[in-house]
Amino acid sequence: MNRYPRDMTGYGPKPPAVTWPNGAKIAVQIVLNYEEGGENNILHGDPASEAFLSEITGAAPWPGQRHWNMESIYEYGSRAGFWRVHRLLGDLPITVYGVATALARAPEQVSAMKSSGWEIASHGLKWIEHKDMSPDEERAQIQEAIRLHTEVTGSAPRGWYTGRCSMNTVDLAAEVGDFAYIADSYADDLPYWVKAGGKDQLIVPYTMDCNDMRFAIQAGYTNGAQFESYLKDSFDMLYEEGEAGHPAILSIGLHCRLIGRPGRAKALQRAIEHFQKHEGVWFATREQIADHWAAAHPPVKTERPSEMDRDRFVEAFGGIFEHSPWIAEGAHALELGETHDTAVGVHHALCRVFRTASDEQRLGVLTAHPDLAGKLAAAGKLTAESTAEQAGAGLDLLTDEERATFQDLNAQYVDRHGFPFIIAVKDNDKASILQAFHRRIGNDRDTEFAEACRQVERIAELRLIEKFAS
Repeated sequence: MNRYPRDMTGYGPKPPAVTWPNGAKIAVQIVLNYEEGGENNILHGDPASEAFLSEITGAAPWPGQRHWNMESIYEYGSRAGFWRVHRLLGDLPITVYGVATALARAPEQVSAMKSSGWEIASHGLKWIEHKDMSPDEERAQIQEAIRLHTEVTGSAPRGWYTGRCSMNTVDLAAEVGDFAYIADSYADDLPYWVKAGGKDQLIVPYTMDCNDMRFAIQAGYTNGAQFESYLKDSFDMLYEEGEAGHPAILSIGLHCRLIGRPGRAKALQRAIEHFQKHEGVWFATREQIADHWAAAHPPVKTERPSEMDRDRFVEAFGGIFEHSPWIAEGAHALELGETHDTAVGVHHALCRVFRTASDEQRLGVLTAHPDLAGKLAAAGKLTAESTAEQAGAGLDLLTDEERATFQDLNAQYVDRHGFPFIIAVKDNDKASILQAFHRRIGNDRDTEFAEACRQVERIAELRLIEKFAS
């Protein structure tokens, strides 16, 4: 099967009905990345020095050499930056993304994290790239990260974020670890479930925009006020959405060596004070959010259209276009994915096949539709879908005079256009159907053929909406 592995729809226009604890309008989740002592360094057995997220513009790895300036910038994060942030945020529920080898070199900092009740999630074994690792090598790194993390902190991590990940990271982390959540995603404002590592895995997405990493890249923040302003605007937008009934998460990412600098820390302080002035704000760790979400929104076991084999797909959707299973057969052969596992998604695929069919094939679909209130309806020989649709518009309760009118109009219409009059009866009632009949019967054939095709697509859409709702 030609299947696309990315979910480009997510919750779509109808996000789940989120209820944060105490009716909070927004969840604020702050991450402090602790990477200092786990970065690339030949002292750590790496081939070159670090070159990522520092104050050094245009930094490049130094193969086989230590980089004094780079090392001292990272050391600022552990020696000064961490403690400034800890003083600022120590009373808030924070999640630490802790690189296991960095935590092992930070006994004082780990003790402070634990004394503040901060969640310490795993940020991998080392703060290095994983994109070129084989699955076996990355799996071993994850296993060792969990082992060392447990040894250093006293408990196994319940959250995971690699950051510099590979295409295999989420599957491997789900397979190896018993994680309440994995954060290697930037795809949503809300948690969501995926199939990974052979099980249902909760993803609690992270952020690249509300992130102090933008102080260390060229297209980023140049002063604290920019960061503060962006955090406040993000909060205000999400808070308004929460007041309107759609609470979400403001995810903020910090780094000891970046936000720990005085001018940036002050901006963070002002942003936090702005958040705290509002009622209904839930400051939470990622672990708390994950546990709440798993309890309130457990994974739903559903049959996904994109995962159906051809026969099952045709069985499920072959009757959506009246007596035309070939449309479902063609749709199944398209590039389907999770974004098609909805009524809208399946409709999109079916319509692509119908729209690209020949005029003769589409005429066959039109002629497969029964007359409204015609002889098949009277004889009880309509499909179950057509029977329910006509009954919903009251066409099963016509007077003899009304039935005669419909049959006369049907005969005139077919004689003029060569196919039955088609209308999405669920959008109409008996009166509006008759009005449309009189209005459309005089159209030229090309105009009416196009209109009939549009109505066929609308009928299919309504059938799918009903099917997925059940």
